[in-house]
Amino acid sequence: MSQGTAEASTGQPASAPEHAREAAVGAVAAPPVPLEERQRRFKAAMGRYPSGVAIVTTADASGDRWGFTATSFCSVSMAPPLVLFCLAKSAQCHPAFLTARSWVVHVAAAEQAELALRFATRDADKFGGRRITPSTDGHPVLDGSCAVLECTTRDRYDGGDHTIVVGEVTDAQVLGDRPVVYFQRDFRTLSAL
Repeated sequence: MSQGTAEASTGQPASAPEHAREAAVGAVAAPPVPLEERQRRFKAAMGRYPSGVAIVTTADASGDRWGFTATSFCSVSMAPPLVLFCLAKSAQCHPAFLTARSWVVHVAAAEQAELALRFATRDADKFGGRRITPSTDGHPVLDGSCAVLECTTRDRYDGGDHTIVVGEVTDAQVLGDRPVVYFQRDFRTLSAL
């Protein structure tokens, strides 16, 4: 009986030819790539992926302001409007965002590259010398962003050495159209093709 007939009569695909099964059995698996090498390759590969730059801010119960620069930020859903960001568990502001019930996302403008770098730097005076307006919930809103999204925390998930925070957008404002992007470990601007 031919393979086509076997498949037609049983409703199941015919098995692989005998020589193909023998080759698979005799194949030697490549040794696993060591973790440090995989991490190095992963970091290099992700450096080739351009991403937007967002500055996320909040204020804790005692009124202390917190913020960080996120390149791991994206929209999740339109109905309801959801976004997410990823925050390193080692970040100084991690405890504040772990308990924050709301926060503000600023889509960084090209002119805010230096500010984004400051918010990415440990122990930097992130809010000094800036004009800051309070959001509806009292969180710091930075002037000059391309867009500002006010969010309430919806969920938090473990993401290895990061926490994934999902929030519902309660208000959004579009204020500019020249964002800064992050590519190959540097801030850049967009240009049309």
